[in-house]
Amino acid sequence: MNKTQNSKQYDLEDRTFEFAKNIALYIKELSKNISNLEYGKQVVGASGSVGANYIEANEALSKKDFVMRIKICRKEAKESAYWLGLILETNEEKYRQEGEKLLNEATELKKIFSSILLKSQ
Repeated sequence: MNKTQNSKQYDLEDRTFEFAKNIALYIKELSKNISNLEYGKQVVGASGSVGANYIEANEALSKKDFVMRIKICRKEAKESAYWLGLILETNEEKYRQEGEKLLNEATELKKIFSSILLKSQ
């Protein structure tokens, strides 16, 4: 790969890391009730999986492996958006602004991984 491609990969690795970190910090702020605890666990897992699978994709041994990992990234980004949507719908207004930013980022990541898939197939 050339330097530009490596730079783009690095930026997306950073972006997915920041996404997972920001999700974790957001979840810590929510009130501790049964639904938030469950939705929080789910979204923390899904958001972390986005970046972990992207790292795996960059180390893929074959194009087929790469495509599969990118599909998992997209799936986990979609799942993150789902759980964030539930959190937004079931919590107080004071959590809305940050939650909507994170939901937007999940949607953007899903679009990025969809675009990578289109270019890879």
